Amino acid sequence: MTELGSISWPPAPIRTDRLVLRASESRDRAAFIELNASPEVGTYIGGPRPRDELERAMPEVPGWRPGFFVVELDGAMIGTIEFNRRDAEHRSQARPNAGEADLGYLFLPEAWGYGYAAEACAAALGWFADVLPGEPVVLCTQTANDRSMRLAAKLGFAEVQRFEEWGAEQWFGVWFSVTPSD
Repeated sequence: MTELGSISWPPAPIRTDRLVLRASESRDRAAFIELNASPEVGTYIGGPRPRDELERAMPEVPGWRPGFFVVELDGAMIGTIEFNRRDAEHRSQARPNAGEADLGYLFLPEAWGYGYAAEACAAALGWFADVLPGEPVVLCTQTANDRSMRLAAKLGFAEVQRFEEWGAEQWFGVWFSVTPSD
């Protein structure tokens, strides 16, 4: 297992038909605040954060670290995609000691319903498969989050387990860039 911090960062921007995935820049700060303060975005992740708290705490270049991408449409940030390594601090009840990379994504509500999340996540998973070939990626979402459940299926995540956490049923799936061998 390779640490995400050991990956050369930032990579060249990843271009899809409509989007650009790139490292965070200072011009993204206002969109980061909007994303994290949005009640709609916060529905399945513990709620929105107070805007004044975000204004005070958000660094000038938010999200700058290996495995964190800004998703850009026509020059403007519409969301984020990130890979985080599951560790002792960020364990899953499903596989607490596995240490896989966990895929996370947030998109502004005005970007919902256009297939941007599927397009961007597929591109990010392709990048991940290139830099860490053969390593699995996991995803956890509330089963009540229909959009996220459909996206997980579209991206090829296979269900591993369902469990109760944070007062809601959670879905845990895994994705492999190649078929795992026995």
